[in-house]
Amino acid sequence: MSRLTCCLNASRWTRVALAGLAWLLGACPGLASAADVRSGFSVDVVVSRIPRPIQLALDPSGSLVVLSHGWRGDAAGEIYRLDLSGTLPVDAARMPRVVIPFADEPRKTVFGSLAVEPRTGSLLLGEENGNRIYRVGLDERVEPVAVGLNHLLGGSTLTLDSQGRLVFLDFASPETHLRSESPLPPSLSWLTEEGYRGPLVYRIDLGEQRPLPRRADLLVPIVPRRGTTWAGREPLWRLIGVAVGPGGELVFLSSIGELFRLGTDNDLRLIARLPAGHYHRTNLTIGPDGSIYVSAGFHIRHIYRISPAGAVSTVAAELGDPGGLVVDRAGALYVAETALHRIIRIAPAR
Repeated sequence: MSRLTCCLNASRWTRVALAGLAWLLGACPGLASAADVRSGFSVDVVVSRIPRPIQLALDPSGSLVVLSHGWRGDAAGEIYRLDLSGTLPVDAARMPRVVIPFADEPRKTVFGSLAVEPRTGSLLLGEENGNRIYRVGLDERVEPVAVGLNHLLGGSTLTLDSQGRLVFLDFASPETHLRSESPLPPSLSWLTEEGYRGPLVYRIDLGEQRPLPRRADLLVPIVPRRGTTWAGREPLWRLIGVAVGPGGELVFLSSIGELFRLGTDNDLRLIARLPAGHYHRTNLTIGPDGSIYVSAGFHIRHIYRISPAGAVSTVAAELGDPGGLVVDRAGALYVAETALHRIIRIAPAR
């Protein structure tokens, strides 16, 4: 047997062993390391053996909706709707799922962001590092609702506001424009080099009697507000997350851990700053009392709480690649631990 064959076989067995270890951790929650939660909180596993869960949401019936990348990564995404009112943890390996295949066209992108329409239960899914947002109805039909973005990240980069309008984030720069679906030809590249650089926030009403998909490159953003896009202005850091508060206000997270609230004049006002770190594929949600929760991603592995007064505290640490998170009406926090293939619940101890 050649050395190359030996190496290939060893690599194959290594992958098999790692996959088996991941399955074992997901199937036996007691073997997985417990999350380090602050005093006064308890943590338990509510879903096990769910392959690479990355985003969470609650549908109108109260079921937990999970966006997964699957065990093999051979689809754009997998959707689970899980009822947590019975015996826990739910074994996701025994639950039905909807598999969304890759598109037939050359561009193969996975979904990285999720929101649920409160009236219909339809899902809104954004491409991770892509340019489009789709809607998946209860009939499992997939249709694009927004196209032409420069660069849509994963995490909490889209949401629905209190009126059911879709809010999503983009970024304007010569670099991100090269990733767009229709970049300008080199002869016109000066238009992006001398134009506005910074975050873009869009809001569209999918219920309007207008044809879909909407083109983001033709929309007027709500951020920045009109009159602030002139060249030479110091740009904001990229906005990488958005959530809606109980009063309908929009809250944003920047790539350096700054939290902003959008005022009635469409100006961003600083709420708090998180500890320094590399915030990548982050998620945020807001509880019934107005507290903001931030899942800081796999580099930091913390869950932060920002009180209505702006005080920052740590809710949990040493998590297994924390992804999407959502708060229920009782204030319990559900967190996807992507690396451990499970979903945990963090709640005040009784």
